[in-house]
Amino acid sequence: MEKFKMLPLSEIAELVIDYRGKTPKKLGGDWSVQGYRAISAKNVKTRQIVQSDSIRYLDESLYRKWMKEEIKRGDILITSEAPFGQLFYWDSDEKIVLSQRLFALRCKKEFYSPYIFHYMTSDAFQSDMECRATGTTVTGLRQPELLKCRISVPSFEKQKIIADTLSTIDAKIENNKRINHHLAEMAESIWKEKYANLKPNSTLGNFFPIITGKKDANVARGGQYPFFSCSQGISYTDAYSFEGNAILLAGNGDFNVKTYNGKFEAYQRTYVLIPNNEYRLGFLYYAIKHFLSVITAGDRGSVIKYITKGDIENLNLYMPDDESDFELFNQFVSNTAQNNAEIERLTETRDTLLPKLMSGELSVID
Repeated sequence: MEKFKMLPLSEIAELVIDYRGKTPKKLGGDWSVQGYRAISAKNVKTRQIVQSDSIRYLDESLYRKWMKEEIKRGDILITSEAPFGQLFYWDSDEKIVLSQRLFALRCKKEFYSPYIFHYMTSDAFQSDMECRATGTTVTGLRQPELLKCRISVPSFEKQKIIADTLSTIDAKIENNKRINHHLAEMAESIWKEKYANLKPNSTLGNFFPIITGKKDANVARGGQYPFFSCSQGISYTDAYSFEGNAILLAGNGDFNVKTYNGKFEAYQRTYVLIPNNEYRLGFLYYAIKHFLSVITAGDRGSVIKYITKGDIENLNLYMPDDESDFELFNQFVSNTAQNNAEIERLTETRDTLLPKLMSGELSVID
């Protein structure tokens, strides 16, 4: 078995790009409505660019003043705080701006940057970063401390084999996410075109009991049952209170909507909507997504916005009499769920393989 070397990131990095103190006003300008995207820490979650609608732009002039060293394909974006240690591999030729609480690392040519990225997502590297972090209210990681973190490195050929294997799994995960995105766009477009403007003949409250979860967030300690809270992500717990084909509507936060079929648990402010007639689930799910802005129009609360049971049950909508109208939307929900299940299996496979491959315990051939 090949012996892996433990090297500090300082010996691997060719360059660290760090413009975190810059703002448009300091450079004599302001944000633009188009141009170059300014990515900040709030847009980076490991392996994902999130909250895309919050991304700001800089024009050509400010971009040139700001990004003296440009981001290149293969650079690794790293959040420095709030939260720190989130990572994204920049696999694009798009020119971007590094904004608040975000810097980038470029590897020397003798290191395969996808391998370094994958290792940085591992529990071993994340734990190393956490040990070097500082701060009480807001935990952060200074660049000198980051560069002390160590990486287990085999030969370049082995780096490439390992990283390409893991990247293949990542590519399949991203492909499934893209498919789900297109499925959602298709279903929502069809629902809007056929039903959004028809005269209402019922209310949402006629089709399911409206109940909420009862559990605190501290039950999400891992387990076999999904735990739905008001966040976009899904945690897991070792017990369940609900079973069925359900629509989950976040009662506060960003008011997101999900579906799940099976045994699950739910947070206090998450509405659990299990239709009286399961055949209507797909139709009701896309109806809620379409009318979500109407449901949340009367949100309450000065700091944390929330909706009530009445906001949901009193929504007026058109409900078809012909059950054949429901089949298409159920198929959209079913296909999306199948893709999500595969994403979960692939993610578990990748996360199981990653530490074993990078420690030399397991080879790609194995």
